[in-house]
Amino acid sequence: MTTTQPTPPAPFTAEDYSARMRRVVADAERAGLDGLLISPGPDLVWLTGYQPTAITERMTLLVLTPDQEPTLVVPTLERPDAEAAVGAPSLSIVDWSDGEDPFARAASYLGETAIMGIADSAWAMHLLGLQEAVPGSSYRSLTQGLPMLRAVKDSDELARLDAAGAAADATYEQILGVRFSGRKETDVAADLARLLREFRHEQVDFTVVGSGPNGANPHHEAGDRVIEVGDAVVLDFGGLMYGYGSDTSRTVCVGEPSAEIREVHEIVRLAQQAGVEAVRPGVACQEIDRAARKVITDAGYGERFIHRTGHGIGTTTHEPPYMIEGEEQALVPGMCFSVEPGIYLTGKFGVRIEDIVTVTGAGGRRLNNTERDLRIVQ
Repeated sequence: MTTTQPTPPAPFTAEDYSARMRRVVADAERAGLDGLLISPGPDLVWLTGYQPTAITERMTLLVLTPDQEPTLVVPTLERPDAEAAVGAPSLSIVDWSDGEDPFARAASYLGETAIMGIADSAWAMHLLGLQEAVPGSSYRSLTQGLPMLRAVKDSDELARLDAAGAAADATYEQILGVRFSGRKETDVAADLARLLREFRHEQVDFTVVGSGPNGANPHHEAGDRVIEVGDAVVLDFGGLMYGYGSDTSRTVCVGEPSAEIREVHEIVRLAQQAGVEAVRPGVACQEIDRAARKVITDAGYGERFIHRTGHGIGTTTHEPPYMIEGEEQALVPGMCFSVEPGIYLTGKFGVRIEDIVTVTGAGGRRLNNTERDLRIVQ
C-alpha cells in the first residue's frame, strides 16, 4: 500500500519547555498554589522533554516555584539522562544517591507551610515522605488544583494533533476495505493497529472492536467472537503520533443493517453533530454533554447513554477537560477534546461516533473528517 506521509513537525526546543514552565508557575500562583511538584509522567515530559527510561521507587521530582529556578531532583544514576533532555538548559539538576534521604533533599526547596500542586502520577510513598519532611506543607492533586495544566494547545501542538487525527482517518478509510465477516474481533483489531503504525503512529493505545452484543460494552476489548453478517461493529482506536494523541470512533455494519441499527445510528449521528455544534469559546464543558445527551434522551434512549460525552486529548489520549455534567470550566480556544455520544443496547449492539474537536475563536473544528453515515462492510 502506497501512502502519502506528512512532513514531521519540528522538534520542541529548550525555549518551548522554558516557556511552558514559566506559564504554569504563573497559572499555579493564580490558582492559589505556592508551586508545583511534577513526577515522571506526561506532565514531566510536556514541561521538560525528560522521560526516565524506567519509573521506579527512586524519587524523581521537578519543583516549580515563583521564587527559584526550576529544579529537577533525580537519582544520581539517572542524572546523565536528565542532563540530555531538551529542556535541561532551563533546569537546575540536583541528584541524590542511594542511601541518602531524597525527601530531605527535595524539602529544601519547599516552604514550611507551602501549598503545592502535585502530579496525579506521583507515588503515594513519595508524597508521604514529603509530608513527613515538611510537616506544615499541604498538597493538591493537579486534577483538583490545576486541571487545565496542559489543556490549551499552542499552534505546534495543534499541528501534531491534526496529523494524528488525519492518520486515524486514513486508518478508518483503509479498514473499510478489510473483510469483517467470519473473522475474529482480534483479527480486525490487529489490522487497526497495523494501519495506525503504517500511518506513523509510534504508539497504539487501544483498538476497540465490539461486534454485535459486544458493542454494548463501551470499553469492550477485542476478543475471540467471530463477527457475523448483520452485526453492528463499534470501532474505537487511537494512540500517539509525534507524541500527541488520536482517538476516533465509527460504527459500521456487516452487510445490510436492520431497521433498528439504522435508527439508533442516526440518533447517535445527530447527537454527535449537536455536541460539535455547541462548541464555542466561553461555553461550559457541561453544555457539550447536555447538547448531545438531549438528542438521545428525546429519542427515548437516555438511559442507554452511559458515559460522559468527551475527554481532553494531548500528550495522553485521556486528560482534562471533560465534557460531563457538573463541569463548569469554560471552553478556551486551543482546547482539544472528544465528542463521542453513544447508545448501548445490552444483548444486542452498540453505536458510538467520535471526533476530536478543537475550540477556535468562532466555534469548533473537527480533527477527524471521515464520513459519519453508517457504512457497510463485508
